Amino acid sequence: MNLRSIVMNPVLDKEFRLRMRSARSAFTVLAYVLVTGLLAMGIIYVLTAGRGTVRVDSETSRMMFYALSIAQLVLIAFMTPALTAGVISGEREKQTLNMLLTTQQSSAAIILSKLTSSLSFMALIIVATIPVYSIVFLYGGVSMGQLASVFLFYLFIMLLLGALGVCFSTLFKRTILAVIMTYGVGLAIFLFTGLAYLFALGIDQANYYGSGAPPRPYSWVGYLLGLNPAGALISIFEPSFSNEVFLVQRSNLQATAPIQLWQQFLLVYSVVIVLMLWIAVRKIRPVRAKRRSKRSDASVTQAVVMHSEADSQEGASTTSGEPEMMKKVEREVGKEQE
Repeated sequence: MNLRSIVMNPVLDKEFRLRMRSARSAFTVLAYVLVTGLLAMGIIYVLTAGRGTVRVDSETSRMMFYALSIAQLVLIAFMTPALTAGVISGEREKQTLNMLLTTQQSSAAIILSKLTSSLSFMALIIVATIPVYSIVFLYGGVSMGQLASVFLFYLFIMLLLGALGVCFSTLFKRTILAVIMTYGVGLAIFLFTGLAYLFALGIDQANYYGSGAPPRPYSWVGYLLGLNPAGALISIFEPSFSNEVFLVQRSNLQATAPIQLWQQFLLVYSVVIVLMLWIAVRKIRPVRAKRRSKRSDASVTQAVVMHSEADSQEGASTTSGEPEMMKKVEREVGKEQE
């Protein structure tokens, strides 16, 4: 047994071969890199034309890095659900899911293999854009640590959207429903959290200044933007951005934000990822739940028969024995449900 057979199971091996060796995958990578390159050139043109000069300094380079990172975050949000929302429902529509479930692979292995193959292709696309980011390093203003942090954040976003896609693909039988639900939840994460922050910020500021309350160290509204990927990404670029979001009092030099936005984002959505994958693993085999229900019904029926025989042997009357028998049956049902 070699290392490859240990790391890759048959499902993952099959997914890699089908996804990575197709001409469609090569054209997808090429199109993505071209779009990213055109965005970079467009950002350079806008930044330099606005200043009336063609000179690119470190400040312009840093702004280009920020804009390009946000643009790529939006592209990831559009592409990842399309790659993951049909991995299980597609097998069900092709009537190959039952065959897959009869193999020796566990439910967790099937779910994680499907998710890994989809995210690996997306990670390949992101890595292919590194030459585009190299334009930034020609003029300085950005460190390698920032670039590494941004790419790690991209991987986490892909894992989050991928977990949502796999979960909805398992819950819904049709791929179109899974895609719609994944894009809907992704839209809520990317857009509605930002709108909720702006709405809550206006209300909080109006109430605070209108009531004449004493100075406070920070405002609670920053926690809303901590759920937004763009806010978390900007906090990676500029750590002071978290202080501005939480409305930290500038007069108090020792006051800081209770938590960085990107830290809150990782903590909250790590729980969401684990929950989505757990649901997908539990729901991929619906037969198991039916078997449990049948086994529970059989156990209850057997308990009723045994109690009926015991009551008849003891000479108990039917009228007086029914309440006691029903209580015993209810206790048995409660135990089976637990």
